[in-house]
Amino acid sequence: MTTASSEIAVLFADVSGSTRLYESLGDERALAAISRCLGLVRDACMGNHGRVVKTIGDEVLAVFPAADDGAVAAAEMQARVAAEPAVETQRLAIRVGFHFGPAIEAADGDVFGDSVNIAARLVGVAHGMQIITSAATMSALSPWLRMRTREVTALTVKGKLRDMSVYELLWQDSADDLTTLSTRIMAPSTQLRLRHGDREILLGDRQALVALGRDAQNDLVIADRLASRMHAHIERRRDRFVLVDHSSNGTFLTIVDEPEIPLRREEFILRKHGRISFGHAYAKDPTETVEFFCGG
Repeated sequence: MTTASSEIAVLFADVSGSTRLYESLGDERALAAISRCLGLVRDACMGNHGRVVKTIGDEVLAVFPAADDGAVAAAEMQARVAAEPAVETQRLAIRVGFHFGPAIEAADGDVFGDSVNIAARLVGVAHGMQIITSAATMSALSPWLRMRTREVTALTVKGKLRDMSVYELLWQDSADDLTTLSTRIMAPSTQLRLRHGDREILLGDRQALVALGRDAQNDLVIADRLASRMHAHIERRRDRFVLVDHSSNGTFLTIVDEPEIPLRREEFILRKHGRISFGHAYAKDPTETVEFFCGG
């Protein structure tokens, strides 16, 4: 059997409280609810460069080429499941654990190695609606995602001499959590003003990041069917503001008096004044755009 070793993000997601669902709903209805939930998980994986390795009962194992892809997929699957209506009185919820590191991918598609064991251990300590990762994975994330993590515990892993620091990825908007995280970020005072419809957001000392996309958890929700759920973000890096695209259909940027620039999984340093379109060129639909003004 041919195998290949590489660094990948290994993710486990399972349905929280599935035994209780079978007891309260009965086998047929519980199985249908869990299958629907796992379908949402698989969709989130495949929409973020992931590959579903296998489904075992109420659990999905998937792999991703980068830590960021695993993190964004984890947040998206949580958002999708959380948006599902309750089945009678039972709310669906999932637990997610993921780890970025070396793993062996076999020719038949299965994965093996230390990273798989760690990811399995991480999902085991996660609660429903929670995403858990390791310190090593947290360090491999882009700055905008690292800002949305917090250390929660230390974990003893079989075969490891030292306990492993464990982090939670905050996928929901929480004023208390994000305020706590923002106090750790110190940068020179500079501003970027964003306008979406009648709403404005000012990036600067108090807020260093804004997420844009179709999901309600984003700071600016883009009501465009071609926009991705977690489409892009803008983050401050010292005295600059950087637009980062994560989408399937691309982000289209126009600086005033300059040609439109398509971004696909790319970054761009914002300057002057311009507009951002999501999933298509501005000319195709000028309604769902974000205007930006550098310097406040």
